[in-house]
Amino acid sequence: MDVIETISVAKDSLFVNKIRSALTMIGIIIGVGAVILLVSIGEGARREIYKELGELGSNILIVVPGKTSKEGGMHMGTSAVRKITYDEARFIEKRAKNIIHAVPVIVGTSWIKYRGKSRDTYIVGVTDPYFDIRNLKIEIGRGINASDVDSRQKVCVLGRTVKKEVIGDSNPLGAVVSIGDTKYRVIGIMAPKGMALGFDIDDVVFIPTTSALELFDTDRLFNITVKVRSAEFVDEAKKEIRGILIRRHANKEDFTILSQDEMIAVMGKILNIMTAVLAGIATISLIVGGIGIMNIMLVSVKERTREIGIRKAIGAKNMDILLQFLAESVILSVIGGVGGIILGIALSVGLHYFFDFLPTHITWWSVVIAFLFSGIIGVFFGVYPARKAALYDPIVALRYE
Repeated sequence: MDVIETISVAKDSLFVNKIRSALTMIGIIIGVGAVILLVSIGEGARREIYKELGELGSNILIVVPGKTSKEGGMHMGTSAVRKITYDEARFIEKRAKNIIHAVPVIVGTSWIKYRGKSRDTYIVGVTDPYFDIRNLKIEIGRGINASDVDSRQKVCVLGRTVKKEVIGDSNPLGAVVSIGDTKYRVIGIMAPKGMALGFDIDDVVFIPTTSALELFDTDRLFNITVKVRSAEFVDEAKKEIRGILIRRHANKEDFTILSQDEMIAVMGKILNIMTAVLAGIATISLIVGGIGIMNIMLVSVKERTREIGIRKAIGAKNMDILLQFLAESVILSVIGGVGGIILGIALSVGLHYFFDFLPTHITWWSVVIAFLFSGIIGVFFGVYPARKAALYDPIVALRYE
């Protein structure tokens, strides 16, 4: 038989059992769709983080406690390493010539309460330059200023989500909320921002760093966010910061200074691993779909033993029988692959539409690879049943009931 006739016969055979064929394809559809969806989530996260790091500016440095390898990942500070303190951040700002601002940042979680309403949220302690460095805008009221920090004022700036869920529609300015066991006066509301470098800015409460030190009863910083005069002075600024901190840390470099390029490189490696893991998980469902194809094809070979005998009796060669059953397997996987592409694209678009905080980005290579892999699955898991059919003895096959 020629190729066209082989495909035609295979198609007709599959249409005889439409429901069984459709159910067999579901495994491939789900597998291909899952590969496209999960890879799109990984790629969406990559683009979003790269965008945020780009917006952060090439003249920004982040100092975190603990000495870490650039290849090993980004360390954000734990109790197992030497702390970085508020005084050190202030000292860096005063002594380093190439630095404009050194913002001591504290991050923790606490309950915020107002008139019977409460919720758990992130509390971020910052000084006044932080909002400019991170391109964060105040929509209502004002931000934290130097006076608030120096006098340890109990004031706060609320993200949009916190304001809506805790204060509601009433005027938030001047409202007194409880954070932990302390009363704070609301002085501002953030403009809508969404996710930025791992935080949902709309779901964050900002307070002065000095107040955060008291709230969390700590002298340990989450990081120091540094703004350098310009990108060309970044290397010099790193040397200055390193020299200052080494002298204050008994000649030990137990901290890490990350530039934008280094943060992008570290996050790129983390995201590559994440994308590979997600794609690997989805590939498992593709393999399961392939096993389903093999199972159904073995059943089909058994059911059509007499048909195989008749075909061989009238001149069909072993290769003709093998190609016919292999074509059925490939057709199932290819049609399933097309369905999976449609499903994966629809889910990726729909997921971002309904959950805009979860970025997705469909890549052409994930679509092509998923489709090609579905075809390979069809061939791989179809060879054994097809070969089994081709090797049937025609006389035994004709006698089969």
